This record gives sequence, C-alpha cells and structure tokens, in this order.
Amino acid sequence: MKPSFLLASLVVSSLAGCGESAPPPAPAASAPQVSVGAPVKKAVSDYDEFVGRFNAVDFVEIRARVSGYLQEIDFKDGQFVKKGDPLFKIDPRPYQIAADQARGALNEAKAKQAFARTDLDRGKDLVRGSTITQQSFEQRVQTSRSAEAATTAQDAAVRQAELDIEYTDLTAPIAGRIGDRRVSVGNLVTGGAGGATTLLATIASIDPIRLEFTVDEGAYLRFINVSKATGDAPDRGLRLPVKLRLLDEKTFSHEGRIDFVDNVIDRNTGTIRMRATVANPDGKLTPGMFARVRVQAAPPAEKLLVPDVAVGTEQARKFVYVVDKDDVARMKYVTLGPVVDGLRVIETGLDAQDRVVTEGLMRVKAEGKVSPQVAAVDAPSPAAN
Repeated sequence: MKPSFLLASLVVSSLAGCGESAPPPAPAASAPQVSVGAPVKKAVSDYDEFVGRFNAVDFVEIRARVSGYLQEIDFKDGQFVKKGDPLFKIDPRPYQIAADQARGALNEAKAKQAFARTDLDRGKDLVRGSTITQQSFEQRVQTSRSAEAATTAQDAAVRQAELDIEYTDLTAPIAGRIGDRRVSVGNLVTGGAGGATTLLATIASIDPIRLEFTVDEGAYLRFINVSKATGDAPDRGLRLPVKLRLLDEKTFSHEGRIDFVDNVIDRNTGTIRMRATVANPDGKLTPGMFARVRVQAAPPAEKLLVPDVAVGTEQARKFVYVVDKDDVARMKYVTLGPVVDGLRVIETGLDAQDRVVTEGLMRVKAEGKVSPQVAAVDAPSPAAN
C-alpha cells in the first residue's frame, strides 16, 4: 500500500469521527408575549396650561379713624371673622365729653335762634307802625339768620362728635380671615383723614377666591375662538371654565370660571391678564398661593388615547409598536397630546384599528414576531401613579 493512500484514509476516518460527535442545531427562539389593545376613542378638548397666583376678592386694612388709647382687642390672630364682628375698641371717654359739649353748644344756639325769631316777629309789627326804623328791622333779620346758621353748625358738630364715638368701636367690614394684630392694648393709635393713621390689622376674604394669570397672544386668540363656538363672543370668553391644581396635587381637582380679561395686551411681554373665580368653601386656597390653571383652547373633538407606558422614545421622536395581521411588530411615529383621565392623547400617527402594544414594550424588536394577547386599554390606577 502506498503511503499517500494510507494518509488519505486516516484523514477521512478522522473527519468521520468528528461528524458523529457534533451537537444538534439550537431550536429557534419563541416570539415574545405582549399585550395589545385598540386605542380608546374619546371626545377630548385641547387645553392650555398656565401658572397663576391666588388673590382675595376683598382685602381690607383696618385703620384707626380716631386717635386714642387702644382699650380692647376682641379677636384671636388668624381667626375667621364675620361682617360686623367687634375687633378693636378705643377709649371713648374723650369723645363722649366732646359730644356733651357739642350738645350744650347746640342747645345754646337753639335758644338764641328762638329769641332771634321772636324778636323778628315783633319787629314786623313795629316797622309797620313806624315804631322802629327799617334799619333796625333789617338788623333783627340778620340776627335771626345768624342764629339759624349757628344752630345748623352746632347740630353738625353734635353729629360729628357722635360719629367719633362710633369710630371708637371698630368692627369687621367684610367676612374673611384676619391677620395678626399690629398693636397691643394700651398703645396710642392715630386716626383721622391723613396718611399717618395707625394700621391695626388686615382682613382677606376667603370664599370665593380669585386666581390671576397671564396668557400669550396666541392663547388669547384661541380662547376667543372657543367663546365664539359657545356663543360667548361678546364676552371674549369671560365665562370659559377652568380647572386648577395646587403644587402638591397631581390632578386638576378645583374648578372655576374666567370672569375678567384685561382690556390691553402688555407691549413689553405680549401677554394679557386674566382672572378666574374659584369656590373655596374649606379655605384651603390662600391668597398669594400659586396654582396651575388649565383653560379650554378648542371645542371637544374625538381623539385616540393609549396608556403612557405604550409610548417609546427614539431620540427626539415618540413611537408606538403596532402588531399587524402577521403578528409582526412595526414602529409608528406619533405626535403626543395631553394626558386625559390617565391616558395619553395621540394627535397624529395612529389609526383607530391598530393593535397597539401596551405591555411588554421592552421585549419587542422592530419588524420582529410577537405573541399578542388582547387586553383592554385602561387608565393606570392611582397607586401606579
């Protein structure tokens, strides 16, 4: 046997042995299981959101109208007061004395007026008989008129003195929450019509309360269009409903209504000021507090909604996976709208008959096979938020 033939036989035998020990090929990977569902159809209104600040409908500074020593304080700092509740009392005794003096002067003036009137009546008969001269009669007329004027002046002095006594008792001019006292009992407070009057306290009304915010020109025009659609065009959308949420809230749970739109757009900022009135029965909403306000920007229209977890991100673009009839997941780029009742509005890019992957998004590969399981599209529970 030739050596070359023997070598070839050994090589063939070795290759045959290797082929007998090779493992079988791996089975094909199974398609990932995902949940799919049709988008929810719902009438949705477009909204614009802004940040506003609450202001009291009425805000009053309690100031002394007469000067004197502060005698009483009849409230606790920060309490709710009703209209007419007593707040402060200034020592009334000096003003009672002044009132008594004014009444005495009024009585004296009335006596002089009565005498002057009687003297004038006698003079009318005497001047006819030429007993007194015409000049003497005119002097009596002048005296009577002066006495009448003095009586009127003293009567006004009495009413002013009585009014000063009333001003020593300060009551709440409005219902609301009062702040802290600015002075203590025993202090001398200054009153009067000048600007140096003493500030005693402040009261801010609570219910209802106002929210002031500014909107840009584009939003303002959208609101006008909405008001035209609802028949409120003459009011420029003054009666548009609004929804609000506080900084610690996740939902717009407070409702109000726009009741004022300013008459000019600010030239420096290009914005216009608006104001909404909101019910505040529990007093939680406080003047000076911030809130987000949502205003309807377009009439309701039918939209498609999906859970937020069904939306993926590819750089700056948003997409969803849609499963076709061959159970192949395909990517669709979409334009997102706001979140409504826990579901995300899809403005463009999605059809109502699409089967959208709602669970198992991380297991899906574009153009890959999936094992779809139909599931209802629901909003996430509050715990999930």
